[in-house]
Amino acid sequence: MSPIKVLIVDDSAVVRQVLSATLTEDVGIEVIGTASDPIFAMDKMAKAWPDVIVLDVEMPRMDGITFLRKIMAERPTPVVICSTLTEKGAETTMQAMSAGAVGIVTKPKMGLKQYLQDASCDLVGAVKAAARANPRRLAPTAELPKVQPKLSADTVISAGTTAMAQTTDRVVAIGTSTGGTQALEVVLRALPRVCPGIIVVQHMPEKFTEAFARRLDGLCQMEVREATNGDRVRPGLVLIAPGGRHMLLKRSGAQYHVDIIDGPPVSRHRPSVDVLFRSVAKFAGRNALGIIMTGMGDDGARGLKEMHDAGAHTLAQDEETCVVYGMPKEAVKLGAVNQSLPLDKISSAIMHIPGAGQRRREL
Repeated sequence: MSPIKVLIVDDSAVVRQVLSATLTEDVGIEVIGTASDPIFAMDKMAKAWPDVIVLDVEMPRMDGITFLRKIMAERPTPVVICSTLTEKGAETTMQAMSAGAVGIVTKPKMGLKQYLQDASCDLVGAVKAAARANPRRLAPTAELPKVQPKLSADTVISAGTTAMAQTTDRVVAIGTSTGGTQALEVVLRALPRVCPGIIVVQHMPEKFTEAFARRLDGLCQMEVREATNGDRVRPGLVLIAPGGRHMLLKRSGAQYHVDIIDGPPVSRHRPSVDVLFRSVAKFAGRNALGIIMTGMGDDGARGLKEMHDAGAHTLAQDEETCVVYGMPKEAVKLGAVNQSLPLDKISSAIMHIPGAGQRRREL
């Protein structure tokens, strides 16, 4: 299998050097060029088109978002945004994700070289995930590197159930990764103001989830915000798990709330969809709807199976509409999914959650 061809576009010579050196250490990746701004990048792309572009957003002559939109209009290509860990950087990155970028690599203001070297696994994984993301559903070109133990949800929350047989509250739990920012926007914008409470794990770095939630809040009828410890799950509210921390559902009486906790990465992610889904299976059971959407890997598949076995109704985004049909595919293979739906049908399904005590419809 031929290596993934990568073009790096960043106005910092240090960033270009470190990114290039880090990526070329992986035999499955070939850096075919670097450019200090989009104008130079377009000259290089005219000679050799990359499989993946690693792109800064703040550059001279042409900003990254304008360049990204030009690429998506003329020749759609997977793009990973390389952005600073700042509030401004997070806001700009959300615009880039909305414009079609499929992943984020973070870079701090200080200690850049050491940080990027320490985060090399995240960088390589993001590029390989992006290489699989294609609107025409091209065959996968690479797998995520197996470089660390893959922990299960047992490390954060024990299995088992304490769910009430019936409650008036309903909970919708959604898990997604690559391509999920755009997919979540499609689903949430279609929902009315009064809707069952929704809790979401979107694989995203620390600091970016707050900007993501803020962006969705400005687009949706429902209130959307980054979750904080103790937030109640209630109708009309969407809670996004904060980057870098796990989110669990808990119950107090007949009401639900979330706990935000530290802990090791589970299924190589923090927050982890498996952790969220297991907690929903344990504390909500048949009062919940579980939805797994576009993303690479298998985080959430086992947790969705636990929800399914606890009586929850479970859905998966179908292959045709996924940017990467990885997480939903693994859930289907486990027998965790009642029904696979195209993206534009998921919001309607949320508004028709099977009632508590209603026999689960097996499809």
